[in-house]
Amino acid sequence: MQRSIVFVHGTGVREESYGRTLETVRALLAETRPETEVRGCFWGREEGARLALGGASIPGYTGSGGGRQEDEQIALWGVLYRDPGYELRLLSLRPAVPSGLGRGQSPAQKLLAELSSYAPSPRVRDAFAAHGLGDALHRAVRTVAASPELRDAAATADEGGHEHRHAFARAVVAATLAEAVEQGADALDGLKRDALLSLVSADLHTRGRTLAGAVSRAAAEPALRALTWHARRRRGALNDDLFLPAVGDILRYQARGEAMRQLIKRTIEHTPGDAVTVIAHSLGGVACVDLMVRERVARVDQLVTVGSQAPFFYEAGALVSLEHPQTPPGHFPRRWLNLYDRRDLLSFSAARVFPAHATDHEVDNRQPFPFAHSAYWSNRKVWDAIGTWMG
Repeated sequence: MQRSIVFVHGTGVREESYGRTLETVRALLAETRPETEVRGCFWGREEGARLALGGASIPGYTGSGGGRQEDEQIALWGVLYRDPGYELRLLSLRPAVPSGLGRGQSPAQKLLAELSSYAPSPRVRDAFAAHGLGDALHRAVRTVAASPELRDAAATADEGGHEHRHAFARAVVAATLAEAVEQGADALDGLKRDALLSLVSADLHTRGRTLAGAVSRAAAEPALRALTWHARRRRGALNDDLFLPAVGDILRYQARGEAMRQLIKRTIEHTPGDAVTVIAHSLGGVACVDLMVRERVARVDQLVTVGSQAPFFYEAGALVSLEHPQTPPGHFPRRWLNLYDRRDLLSFSAARVFPAHATDHEVDNRQPFPFAHSAYWSNRKVWDAIGTWMG
């Protein structure tokens, strides 16, 4: 049986810290489970809290309301290198376009057929080959063209599918460059990368169009937002460092958490394997519990929550999916491991709250709060506990 792992990050996480954490998770799991595929679900960019009016509600909060476009694009590439299907997955969460009653293929069917059979032109192949990327390009095209992310995204395409073509092109370029660097090649600079993207985009007739609407706001949200906030240290310093993004993420989830849960679900659906173990940190654990109480998520038979507030939310009457004395339904994952650290004031016991479902394991990250809350991933005893429990 092939088992895969999906990692769901917690509150307050943005691009840079997500990338570091995912690399740590993958590296430590590879030591004991080298054959296991590890996928990440990054929700902080599109579902994390942000100040929609640039801090207008905070007295004395000054400074500009957004980041530079260059910074936004650099941050987005950082996500795509780790998860080439990221933009396609966001597009797949849009409402499907009605197929209509006419004869012939729908726009979605046409786009999927075209992109699934995409063959780079000689000009594109030569340009990639000039950088030693010919073989990597070939593999990237095959992988993205056959991906479930493309299949699901195509269902939301309108006539022409320009946004979808652009997302496909970026996925191909990101997958190509990520594989090359993983194999030991030097990274291309941004200008050369963008030149390759332009060639692929021209092949796909995207005419340079980028994602629009809600997807644009999600995919182009400045990755350096946190750094920008830190630079605005007026009265906003406390709001920047504490309430946003960390507490803000929790508040936003409680008010509008469905989109985050559906992104987690879609990430799991796109993960290969016969069985899936979900490892979720902090607010990510809350969202996973809510998702798996409300819906049967196929193939997920193991849930690991780390430093999670789900038990406290339940006891306090704040868990969206379940109110005491209700208990998780029969389709909930049959095995649930909950890790907590007594010094992590955002971690709680699940076994005493859900005795028929959860198993607790206490760890000691040997850090004071709040550092204890993010120190789990470098603690080898955490991975020993997870590995033993997974079997």
